[in-house]
Amino acid sequence: PPELYDQDLCAADLAGQAPWWAPGTQAAYHAVTQGTLLGEIVRRVAGRSLGDVFRAEVAEPLGAEVHIGLPKAEEPRVGVLVPPPNVLGALEGADTSSPEFRIFSSSLIDGSEPNTRGWRAAEIPAAGGTANARGVARVHAAIANGGTVDGVRILSPEMVDRIFVEQWDGPVVGLGLPMRLGTGFGLVGPSTPLATSEKACFWGGWGGAICVIDVELGLSVAYVMNKMAGGLVGDLRGAVLAITAGAAARDAA
Repeated sequence: PPELYDQDLCAADLAGQAPWWAPGTQAAYHAVTQGTLLGEIVRRVAGRSLGDVFRAEVAEPLGAEVHIGLPKAEEPRVGVLVPPPNVLGALEGADTSSPEFRIFSSSLIDGSEPNTRGWRAAEIPAAGGTANARGVARVHAAIANGGTVDGVRILSPEMVDRIFVEQWDGPVVGLGLPMRLGTGFGLVGPSTPLATSEKACFWGGWGGAICVIDVELGLSVAYVMNKMAGGLVGDLRGAVLAITAGAAARDAA
């Protein structure tokens, strides 16, 4: 929806809403709004958009092809995304008073939006990134290697450690499964056995994209796709790839 392209409008809408529950008592999947909230904080602190900060301080120094707001010159390189079938079918017959219904019906997205210039040009940090798997893996390699990639420091070691401080362990509204959540990432646990290391984190996206970061192995594995599946935070394609890569790296260590 075009209103998602307007950071000012979205930030104002979110600022005007009352919390659905007391902070710290529940966790929920912020498919789009997390990026808007964080993007507004970045803009107020840095005086630049999150996309500009990410490009100048992360993507360009690392030479990573990851964009939050795709330059027009890159348009010919972008593949067509194939949405999953019957995207909105899950809302049929759903309890209209449930948090899940309120989350997913507020701004209906069917998967065709990323095939438009409007979506790709807009800075939608939580959902609108355009990248290839190599770029996603390289960006997250900063976490896997203590904050530095090939001599380029992106994060301090202390900031990397904060990712793994557990913030939540339990059901997550909107995802339908329990998860361990750190700062900004999911933490590997019983319901998300994506790595065997104690210090491993991940996040995925609707359709199947996922990145798994294993600090013990110094490994970052990313999977992105053109053909979307129905999973909200990755699916078996990327999960199997990450588990296999982790096992191979451990055997070679």
